[in-house]
Amino acid sequence: MITHPLIAQPTWLAQRERVLTLCLLVLFTPGLSRSAGAQEDAFITFDPPASTSTQINSINPAGVITGYYFEGNNSHGFLRSRDGTFTTFDGPGAAFTLPTSINPTDAITGSYFKASLVQHGFLRSREGIFTTFDPRGSTATVPVSINPKGAITGYYNSASGAERGFLRSADGALTSFVAPGATDTFPASINPGGTIAGTCRDASGVTHGFVRYRNGSFATFDPQGSISTFVTSLNSAGAITGSYADAGNVTHGFERYRDGTFTTFDVPGAIFTAPNSIDPAGAITGVYADPSFAQHGFLRYRDGRFSTFDPPGSIDTFPTSINPAGAIAGNYADASFVEHGFLRRQDNNGDKDDQ
Repeated sequence: MITHPLIAQPTWLAQRERVLTLCLLVLFTPGLSRSAGAQEDAFITFDPPASTSTQINSINPAGVITGYYFEGNNSHGFLRSRDGTFTTFDGPGAAFTLPTSINPTDAITGSYFKASLVQHGFLRSREGIFTTFDPRGSTATVPVSINPKGAITGYYNSASGAERGFLRSADGALTSFVAPGATDTFPASINPGGTIAGTCRDASGVTHGFVRYRNGSFATFDPQGSISTFVTSLNSAGAITGSYADAGNVTHGFERYRDGTFTTFDVPGAIFTAPNSIDPAGAITGVYADPSFAQHGFLRYRDGRFSTFDPPGSIDTFPTSINPAGAIAGNYADASFVEHGFLRRQDNNGDKDDQ
């Protein structure tokens, strides 16, 4: 089954993704837009050379994709260019390299492990030059998002065991932060203006959404009826997406607008809706489950319409990232449970990308 693209997650995130893995599929439901022939024509599936399992984390505006793949017992990073060529890479001396985000200049951030299994952050320039970093006092560093200016956000494990957020500015300066009232802080996304959104956990173990503005001020939030909120993505307009669980432990999607108002939603017929990425226009992609407990992808257009999709041969689909042109990248598992990458070339109006 598909696992979350970010490994070495805090326990509560890993548990949530295991639930997600058990709860997700394809359902032909009235109100959904689905055309099998058009969808198949829109897909490109791929794996880096020698990959035994491919995980996709991010696609930039030009359609360049990053992620990692397994070869034997090790993982390596890769960049897939728009023309389909691959560049593979590893952090300095790394046994495991885990890219998480790519920006418009093809700069990539992520983390890597040496044989000691201590996790460090990295920045890889377009030219392939590595810069490694860790916030002061970090015992494990997990960068998750890089913006067009090269600012990076993520979280790290402190000596006390608490997870703290960090911001690494384009000049390399590191600032750590904790959301108000939080015991643990997990940034998920940084936008071009330097605003950061993510998830925080309070002393009772309840998770909430937060936004950290460029001036360092915070707002925390939860959709109405939420008992647990999980943030995944923030766009240039300040809109945030993610999911929340209600009192019946049913998971729904949400979009939080810049003014603090919410729209909540579910894919028609779904028992679980989990958005993963939002583009500048407000189109959202993610995963949903129907009562058969298999996993597939959805695209929610800005006007609230949905389309659902699976790459050809997929038994499990996990979209992770959408770019401004509406191209969606992610992972899928085939009938042998081998994971591959996919690119779905389609714009936000439901028309196929002609590039």
